[in-house]
Amino acid sequence: MTGDGLARLGRRLLSLAYEALILAAVLLAGSIAFMAFAGRMEPVLARPLFQLFLLLIAGTYFVWQWCHGGQTLPMKTWRIRLVTAAGEPLTLRHAVYRFVLAVAGTLLLGIGVIWAFFDRDRQFLHDRLAGTRIVRNDE
Repeated sequence: MTGDGLARLGRRLLSLAYEALILAAVLLAGSIAFMAFAGRMEPVLARPLFQLFLLLIAGTYFVWQWCHGGQTLPMKTWRIRLVTAAGEPLTLRHAVYRFVLAVAGTLLLGIGVIWAFFDRDRQFLHDRLAGTRIVRNDE
């Protein structure tokens, strides 16, 4: 833990790996639902709608969790919590902004996570820009 309660980078990366597994399951369930309704749709239309649908599922999953306790299941497991830079619970605006920035950083070859290796506080770029922090939650 750093001096101001920030969770260590290793703990956050392990939580991120676990998060990928949970998110894969959530997206798989969403995929099944989408295919049941859009199975006969033209591929040229179905593909972008499917990608948008999966993005909305992921966004809903993360934003809901972050706004209702500041933690996803992997974050609870690794005892970390997402808060604002001031240490307060996230607002809807913070959560949506962080999600959009995290997606953008991922699409830009993972720069949002790579940034943490060079940041003075080991913060992810999307946290730095969104005004959020991941802190230890030893309660």
